[in-house]
Amino acid sequence: MYKVSNNNNYPEFRQFTLDERLLRILEEIGFKTCTPIQAECLPLILDGQDIAGQAQTGTGKTAAFLLSIFHHLLNRERKGEKDLRALIIAPTRELAIQIHKDAQVFNRYCDLSFGLVYGGIDYEKQRAELKDGVDILIGTPGRIIDYYKQRVFNLKKIEMVVLDEADRMFDLGFISDIRYLLRRMPKPDKRLNMLFSATLSYRVMELAYEHMNNPVLVKINPEQVTAEKVSQLLYHVANDEKIPLLLGLLKKIDPNRTIVFVNTKRVAETVWAYLEGNGIHSAILSGDVPQKKRQRLFNEFSNGKLKVLVATDLAARGLHIPDVSHVFNFDLPQNSEDYVHRIGRTARAGASGDAVSFACEDYVYSLMDIESYIGYAIPTAPLTGNLLVTPEPPVKRKHHGQLQAHKKKKRRRRKKNQQNGRKT
Repeated sequence: MYKVSNNNNYPEFRQFTLDERLLRILEEIGFKTCTPIQAECLPLILDGQDIAGQAQTGTGKTAAFLLSIFHHLLNRERKGEKDLRALIIAPTRELAIQIHKDAQVFNRYCDLSFGLVYGGIDYEKQRAELKDGVDILIGTPGRIIDYYKQRVFNLKKIEMVVLDEADRMFDLGFISDIRYLLRRMPKPDKRLNMLFSATLSYRVMELAYEHMNNPVLVKINPEQVTAEKVSQLLYHVANDEKIPLLLGLLKKIDPNRTIVFVNTKRVAETVWAYLEGNGIHSAILSGDVPQKKRQRLFNEFSNGKLKVLVATDLAARGLHIPDVSHVFNFDLPQNSEDYVHRIGRTARAGASGDAVSFACEDYVYSLMDIESYIGYAIPTAPLTGNLLVTPEPPVKRKHHGQLQAHKKKKRRRRKKNQQNGRKT
């Protein structure tokens, strides 16, 4: 069964039979009118239907499944004091953390308990938080399976399960882990199931039909691949013009909360060095950045202390960072879907944003596939001389590290002197 929506008249949350505690917090945080995915999914899941949903990134999928889970758990008697009732599986640590953060907002008057588990950090701490049982467990597949095999919790009483960004689960090789977990839960008709994905491909639908109970397929504006309010622009450039153009464009805008996407860590380090050398504070986010540092970078980026994030595709999916104004594709991605996910970091939740791409000698060959995938040609702009700046020399990463270490040592010394009551 398909339910495709292009409707522009969206209902208010109060039109649904949501628990009053949820309606109260929705009113307090200013959520009045549903987004399309919420408007289509909420009445179905509240009626006990399984959902396989497709919508653009940043359109409110997280709120849709959290509200459904909360309403269900609040209005059904708990079967066992320590039994896990709902499981939300995310492909990345960053997405799991963001879902947990959003869940805490909705829990203001609900008094449900959560667990958050993901790899790379706090193994014993996360395990201890599950010891007394939680209502909702949010996490990545590997760490969830790890604790399950240790019998920290069981899956026999699961009432609801959510697979978020199912297509990304396939990309990261998690699908066998997902099937392992689903086969250890009650049968599909004994639980409520929700699957969300940017694309409902054949492999995603095969998973849905195998492990869900006759799901309703909800597609929101399926012909619109990219987010509606992203203003896209493309420059055709030579390789040696990319840094001068990036610096020139950044100097013309307020670069607060700007993400620059690159294809390799080596290029990320080059871009970062030029940004720092030209007075633009930035940081690198790639796959080998430790989890604690990664979270610190996201926090600094979200609160405005860090203006520019230079990122590989690790950051393209599953992150909700409010008010990202600009996304630059310094390198065009070689995967067409990654283009959509990259530019989806801006213009989230109804906001507007700008996405600027550089088609250079190395990656211009990806442009045809990208435009075929999104269904239109990206508008191009002429590369005029006034857009290019002559860059100052890049910062040497080793020198920068030594400088940062010196500053950190100086701060520790100052703090110690203050504690001892001496003048600094």
